Amino acid sequence: MHELALCQAIVDTVIRHADGHRVERVEVRIGHFRQVVPDSLLFSWDLLVDGTELAGSTLAIDHVPAVLECRACGGTTTLELPILVCSRCGGTDVELRSGEEFLVASIERAKKVN
Repeated sequence: MHELALCQAIVDTVIRHADGHRVERVEVRIGHFRQVVPDSLLFSWDLLVDGTELAGSTLAIDHVPAVLECRACGGTTTLELPILVCSRCGGTDVELRSGEEFLVASIERAKKVN
């Protein structure tokens, strides 16, 4: 379950950037090609934050679709299946524009606890 290791990296990043503030919500952007199982990531979050300064915070997952741009015709295609072909002209000279993201997009903090 690589989601546990990925989630540990998220937790570490959030703790580092929380700067002593209580965290209420964390949003991550995960691209289609990252092959992350959302339920496993959420389970890992609950497991890893229990008993830490992140306890009670929520993890929100923003799924980023894989989008291609065709170099031949300029059309964009949102992939349903992992077939790298332009839906407009059928061309295969395409460039991946999104779908490989894995980042912490936002950290919603409460006021600093003294």
